[in-house]
Amino acid sequence: MLPTNKKLKQAPTLVEEMALCEQGYSCIAGLDEAGRGCLAGPVVAGAVILPRAENTLELFAGVNDSKKLTPLARDRFYDLIMQNALAVGVGIGSVEIIDRRNILQATKYAMGQALTQLSIAPDALLLDAIYLPKIALPQRSIIKGDARSLSIAAASIIAKVTRDRILLELHKEYPEYGFDQHKGYGTPAHLKALHTHGVTPHHRRSFAPVSELFGLFAQNDL
Repeated sequence: MLPTNKKLKQAPTLVEEMALCEQGYSCIAGLDEAGRGCLAGPVVAGAVILPRAENTLELFAGVNDSKKLTPLARDRFYDLIMQNALAVGVGIGSVEIIDRRNILQATKYAMGQALTQLSIAPDALLLDAIYLPKIALPQRSIIKGDARSLSIAAASIIAKVTRDRILLELHKEYPEYGFDQHKGYGTPAHLKALHTHGVTPHHRRSFAPVSELFGLFAQNDL
């Protein structure tokens, strides 16, 4: 049995998906991202098309906003989604894109890339509080969509697990930063490591306090 969080009062549903189906859309992709608020590592987007079947809610029971699940639950649901979704896509917004274009544009770029990785072309999109003006598809942006739409929740898990695995690889290269623990977020331990060891190529120089540290270290190198 897949793990669930007993504290959750409401699980994502297919209400938004079915509303689009009633409007004539047949292939709906949910999109979400992970890592927008981090100081290090890329922003990662997931795109998921779930099957239109009577047992879809039962099959994906327990899938929810990735932030509300334990790491173990996320990993197990990641496998479930990869094995049973009609299509899954992942997009990466690199640190270079984040620093050059800003985090919002990097997120939109990652979502666009995730859509290109889908093996089935969607005809409508469900997104978590974001809109993609360069994507010529009908879109519905939903506040707290990862807690309301099963497709968006599934995409949030794909994005989060993929990004966490990227940071675990970075930890092997930079173990002194503790990326395996904080996954690039600005925790006290991460900030302490930044002050002690400086800035890596994987830190977002456009983000404070990294920008302040980067300026300090750049001046010291003169």
